[in-house]
Amino acid sequence: MSSSGVVAIRKVGRPVVEPVYHVFLSFRGDTRKAFTDHLYTALDQAGYHTFRDNNEIERGESINSELEKAIQQSRISIIVFSKDYASSKACLYELVIILECSRTSGQVVLPIFYDVDPTEVRNQADSFSEAFAGYEEQLKPETNYGRKMELAKKVRVWREALKEVADLAGMSLQNEANGQESKFIKQIVKVIGDKLSRTIMSVAMYPVGIRSRAKAINLWLQDASMDVSAYAIWGMGGLGKTTIAKYVYNLNFHRFAGSSFLANIREVSKQPRGLIQLQSQLLSDILKWRKDRITTVDEGIVKIKDAICAKRVLLVLDDVDDVEQLNAILGMWDWFYPGSKIIITTRHEWLLKPHVVYKIHKIEKLDDEESIKLFSWHAFGQEYPTEQYMEHSQRVVHHCGGLPLALQVLASFLSRKTLDIWDSALAKLQAIPNSQIIEKLKISYDSLEDDHDKNLFLHIACFFCGADKYFVVNVLAACGFHTYIGIQNLVDRCLLTINVGDKILMHQLIQDMGREFVHQESPKEPGKRSRLWHHQQSYSVVKEMTGTKTIEGLLLDMQVVLNTST
Repeated sequence: MSSSGVVAIRKVGRPVVEPVYHVFLSFRGDTRKAFTDHLYTALDQAGYHTFRDNNEIERGESINSELEKAIQQSRISIIVFSKDYASSKACLYELVIILECSRTSGQVVLPIFYDVDPTEVRNQADSFSEAFAGYEEQLKPETNYGRKMELAKKVRVWREALKEVADLAGMSLQNEANGQESKFIKQIVKVIGDKLSRTIMSVAMYPVGIRSRAKAINLWLQDASMDVSAYAIWGMGGLGKTTIAKYVYNLNFHRFAGSSFLANIREVSKQPRGLIQLQSQLLSDILKWRKDRITTVDEGIVKIKDAICAKRVLLVLDDVDDVEQLNAILGMWDWFYPGSKIIITTRHEWLLKPHVVYKIHKIEKLDDEESIKLFSWHAFGQEYPTEQYMEHSQRVVHHCGGLPLALQVLASFLSRKTLDIWDSALAKLQAIPNSQIIEKLKISYDSLEDDHDKNLFLHIACFFCGADKYFVVNVLAACGFHTYIGIQNLVDRCLLTINVGDKILMHQLIQDMGREFVHQESPKEPGKRSRLWHHQQSYSVVKEMTGTKTIEGLLLDMQVVLNTST
């Protein structure tokens, strides 16, 4: 700790701030009782949870912690620029914080030019010029050099913020609605609805190491070049490729006219009509269609061509493992509207389309410092382990080899456990080669307290990844499972997650682990396994009547079998 008593804490490992408000309203008092009040009422009536500062007393030179927190907890910030906006230092402080949230958390910023022109804001002209002339005058009598430099820096930051926000896509009362405020407000509410309708991806709660690894991709996405380009995020399973893709998607999707994040392509494409399902989702995301308008992959390719040539889009193709998937979704490169960008995550560098120039980002493992932080957040809820557990934590971290997935799973298993259990886990880790990540993840599975949770895990791994949580709850509850508490136990161990759409998700390595357990029950005779998820194997077992009482469930779609046989 420094002599001043201030502790410097890095933001890199802090938990992600979850949105509380749909909209934050930043405005000057000259619009409070007219335009801004009408806008707030319209947003509220449309069902959007909107924060506005109801304090009509003149604020000081900064903003209070409540306002700063409200900005950080909002998905969109609307900034109402009026003639008096720049005369308020508090408004300018709000503006700086809003733009920082836009850069770091992907908050959408919508500038509203009420009775000023964007050029007045950009160039600090007219009433904005007068306000800044006043700030410059305040500097002249200041005799303390340090204080004077601090104030000069604030003025410079405010000027830069106004230039930055004026260059964003905004709305002008005169240009959009010929000065008709009621019409203008309706248009604003519609734009807010369109922006909020795009789904934000759920990212890691503790984003250790993500920002540094995403920096180059983020800069590429913010490049205003009109070239169509692609970025491949490449690396082994468990390194966090999908997490990084979600992170940069959330930060940048609002910069594009359309966007789509196609998750878990490898697994989805194996399902009946899987490629059609992916094509349908892409079209639904970009065109706001329902997901029922495609009957064949070829039809989907034609419709995708028509969609992506009409607007600048951001596409994320997550976990690609086959060229056929790229062909069905991307088609030809010259179909894309200028400035479109595509991100692909994959374990296989070789499958990238040969005629496309990719930027390739190989994901590196976490270093020792990042590893101990990520482990500690999941095990102890703080940046570093407690002194009593520090040595044990360092030993576990060493065995995880910088893999975020292994760190999360083992930390969640060891959380709130005694040192005796830590010693037992370390003894098991010591006997496993560093290359065998599945065996390390298995320690968390083995630690499940009873067969109930183990069987629940295996059912989900074999049959229900990507399914709606309440569908799974109802189906497995009918089979005698205590699904709510069981699913929560698996979430607590980081063996599965529930996304914002209430879908049950499982990392591919963890799903592979569960399915391998079932496969090893009878490697050569599928009919003696407890679960069958390959449609062809299920069909063979049923047709040849080789099933046994061991089978608890099977997946069988005859359309898939027929397609495979042809």
